[in-house]
Amino acid sequence: MAHLEEKTISSEQKFDGRIVKLYVDKAELEDGKVVTREVIRHPGGVCVLPLTEKNEVMFVKQFRYPHQTVLLEIPAGKLEYGENHSECGLRELKEETGCTCDDYTYLGSLIPTPAYCGEVIHMYLARGLHSGSQKLDEGEFLDVVKIPLDEAVSMVMRNEIQDSKTQIALLKTKLLLEKNAH
Repeated sequence: MAHLEEKTISSEQKFDGRIVKLYVDKAELEDGKVVTREVIRHPGGVCVLPLTEKNEVMFVKQFRYPHQTVLLEIPAGKLEYGENHSECGLRELKEETGCTCDDYTYLGSLIPTPAYCGEVIHMYLARGLHSGSQKLDEGEFLDVVKIPLDEAVSMVMRNEIQDSKTQIALLKTKLLLEKNAH
């Protein structure tokens, strides 16, 4: 076994939910010891940073039950197992903001909680926006707000935007636009 790798010996599914599946695995460490690993399997997600011609970011404000608060986030959604993340992002952009876009740039992916969850979130920047009507899912309630990109980045630095995917997409977009301006 290679250095820093762990070999899965067994895996037992304990919960099969609509969004996540919980497994309890036994894994062998490089020193031969066997440990228990609790793992959440998640199909992954996608987020889209919609940037207007006025350099404003379109955010959604919505209640997040686990934290019992309203969070400011960029549009996002859960992938279905095997779904194309690019197509999912365009769908979520339309559903949550009503917008379509002319320019759609992949910003990379992030792993939000690597210690116990297999979720990967893919990030996109959407420009050349065209307004339309929202198509929210049943039971989905959110408000769309626009904030200038520079102000949104300052909000991240003041810890006023706590959502990780939103923070990373904002900072990557800011750096990308600065790099392309030079």
